[in-house]
Amino acid sequence: MSEQSLPGDAHPAYADALPEYAERVLEVAESVPPGRVLTYGDVAEWLQEGGPRQVGRVMALYGGAVPWWRVVRADGVLLPGHELRALAHYREEGTPLKEAGRAAEGHLPRLDMRRARWDGGGHAQGHT
Repeated sequence: MSEQSLPGDAHPAYADALPEYAERVLEVAESVPPGRVLTYGDVAEWLQEGGPRQVGRVMALYGGAVPWWRVVRADGVLLPGHELRALAHYREEGTPLKEAGRAAEGHLPRLDMRRARWDGGGHAQGHT
């Protein structure tokens, strides 16, 4: 499963068997405030463990139980296959977007990463 896979709902059987790294990734995802995002790489850096692919895998396998749309690709492209679901969340939360030009495929916006990226303010570890 790739990092672009659907963030599926966490299966109840996994609740007690969730790997420690996955628990940590999901805790970071839950800490991101509405209207803000972190990249897969930001989460790995925050945890000082793993990398973007490992974070993406956790989100693909277990992310349905957390606000998965707040952990994103660094280029601001909406999660392939789930663009409309994510876009509805972004618009509801007021997440900064860059509207697509007429020539853009599918006319879907991207995240405005400069404005939407969260700096971790208010989190005990603080993220720079």
